[in-house]
Amino acid sequence: MSHQRPKPGLRRPLLLVAAFALVLAACSNSGDKNKTASGSNSSGGNGRPGVTDTEIRFAALGTNSNNPLGTCVLDCFANGIQAYFDFRNSEGGVNGHKLVLSKKVDDELGMNQAKALEIISANDTFATFSATQLASGWGDLAKAGVPTYVWAINPAQATGHPEIFGNSATVCINCTSRAVPYTAKLAGAKKVASLGYGISENSKQCAQSNAEAIKKYSANIGGATVAYVNDALAFGLPNGIGPEVTAMKNAGVDMIFACIDLNGMKTLAQELQRQGVRNSIKMYHPNTYDQAFVKAAGTLFDGDYVGVGFRPFEADATVGALKSYQEWMGKANKPLTELAMDGWINADEA
Repeated sequence: MSHQRPKPGLRRPLLLVAAFALVLAACSNSGDKNKTASGSNSSGGNGRPGVTDTEIRFAALGTNSNNPLGTCVLDCFANGIQAYFDFRNSEGGVNGHKLVLSKKVDDELGMNQAKALEIISANDTFATFSATQLASGWGDLAKAGVPTYVWAINPAQATGHPEIFGNSATVCINCTSRAVPYTAKLAGAKKVASLGYGISENSKQCAQSNAEAIKKYSANIGGATVAYVNDALAFGLPNGIGPEVTAMKNAGVDMIFACIDLNGMKTLAQELQRQGVRNSIKMYHPNTYDQAFVKAAGTLFDGDYVGVGFRPFEADATVGALKSYQEWMGKANKPLTELAMDGWINADEA
């Protein structure tokens, strides 16, 4: 598979703003009612919840059970956080304080808000990491002044909250993107399809914005046009995707941009193969950066493109953060996954 990596540009100024926001958020997360003379209690080190004389404690909130994607989310996310903490603690921690992931909370997909309120009520962690499908509790964490570091796939819940920091910048899902037409140009596409799930507003908007991006930049990418759009697919494709593939085949589609999960992409690829057009239609994957998953699929995804929001694991890692990530994940004997890298990036921000 081919990997396309976003170009750097706004990262440094964004981090400067984030650093200042974190100071404010940290201050708002401390309360006079929790101050102690010694600062030795987990809920009151100098009035800061989760800060003791020797530790800074964090919570991780996300989805393990009932995950409709069938992928590793919270556990892998926490692996990356812990690997970064191990790395930082080996250098003395932060101002003599050890970084500790003291609790990992499964929101069971539909209980993110309830679990977030439990973390707030316990008042024994300094900040919260979160990787979830349904971010209903992020607003409560922000309102309580808890610095929250997240897998940034829920822009609506993060927008307007300076207390929330994503592994990447908060995206505008319904804005056009140059990455989509650029990938179509790389693939030599002439007729493009755009797909999304009807149950997810984010997925629907993504499908529409991909189509609009192709239209906007058509003249710059060899005249590629939009031949098929469907933003009403059933989540998980429980009834398959045969009629839709036939429609795309009849429309002469040679590239598909889909705002769906990796299992959905596999179902789509298998149907393309069944109808004899897999080799002539390339796909762009937004969520399939999973080596084990791709390997298990054999040659099914050969020639496709996948988006990744960080330096790919396949890149030369002789220096820099990627080298440290691979080294410390190896020491923990944990697999290199996209969610683990997101957790590592969030931990580095924290």
